[in-house]
Amino acid sequence: MTRFWSPVVHALSPYVPGEQPKQDGIVKLNTNENPYPPSPRVEEAIAAATDRLRLYPDPRASKLREAIAPRYGVAADEVFVGNGSDEVLAHTFQALLKHEAPLLFPDVTYSFYPVYSGLYGIRYEEVPLDAAMRVAIADYRRKCSSILLPNPNAPTGIALSRAEIETLLTEHPDQLVVIDEAYIDFGGESAVPLVARHDNLLVVQTLSKSRALAGLRVGFAIGQRPLIEALERVKDSFNSYPLGGLAQAGAIAAIEDEAWFTEARRRIIASREKLVRDLSGLGFTVLPSAANFVFARHPGRSGGELFARLREHGVLVRHFRKSRIEDFLRITVGTDAQCDRLIAVLRELI
Repeated sequence: MTRFWSPVVHALSPYVPGEQPKQDGIVKLNTNENPYPPSPRVEEAIAAATDRLRLYPDPRASKLREAIAPRYGVAADEVFVGNGSDEVLAHTFQALLKHEAPLLFPDVTYSFYPVYSGLYGIRYEEVPLDAAMRVAIADYRRKCSSILLPNPNAPTGIALSRAEIETLLTEHPDQLVVIDEAYIDFGGESAVPLVARHDNLLVVQTLSKSRALAGLRVGFAIGQRPLIEALERVKDSFNSYPLGGLAQAGAIAAIEDEAWFTEARRRIIASREKLVRDLSGLGFTVLPSAANFVFARHPGRSGGELFARLREHGVLVRHFRKSRIEDFLRITVGTDAQCDRLIAVLRELI
């Protein structure tokens, strides 16, 4: 029965996450998880923190903010942390993106953006990607309250340069620009160095992908102090303790292990380049990716058909039934063995 629902609930079209299989033996390349375990320091730090479980965690996550800040060349009070970058983005929508003029984001992008817009009653306009499936900065020269761009974009994987983002910031000095950098560590240029000279920039990142902590749920934002304060005011009006003590401890350990990060990143980028070569050899068109996934289509097969046949063979990828991209598959870069299994099945099917 739905008679007790609030009116907003009836209008919501919730985000649909990638399938999480229950059976063993599945090659899971559908949710952009890191194929490698996190730094060994993470498990050690979490184990050491268990003796404090009876206590509330630090509501400001001060030590985590202090660990993030020097790595990105900012002050700790210019860092906001939350329960995954999705929560950080949710607070951003509520704290900073609801204004009279519309919010702009691409028509092919992270599908949580229209969901959050509906949840918080935010007007938005989708700006079409160009014919090459790229974000064209010139297309954002229109009336708006703010602009939200993933960089690299998802699900295409195509990245903007830092110079292009600075052009956007300069052309919109009175509009907030939010750059969602969930996949930046796999080949893009982070916009964080632009924060010091642009008060209209907020950069959002996550530890789920490049730090292999999807299960821990830690994300953060970097911006000048007034933007961070707005996020803090929303957080403290919603949940003062979004990050548990174990998550804070594990995240600090992951941030501090730069050697693990560098090696895992190198391995994933190398595997991505091999996967692109192998897919191209099978006749796929693969968009240029700076992420830990690729976006590919085959001229002789529909995306829906390939998705279903791969699933029958125990290989999960992501397929979006949406105009312009319905023949594409988004394929996470797994281990070389996982990618080889994908290619072997595709070779049989094609």
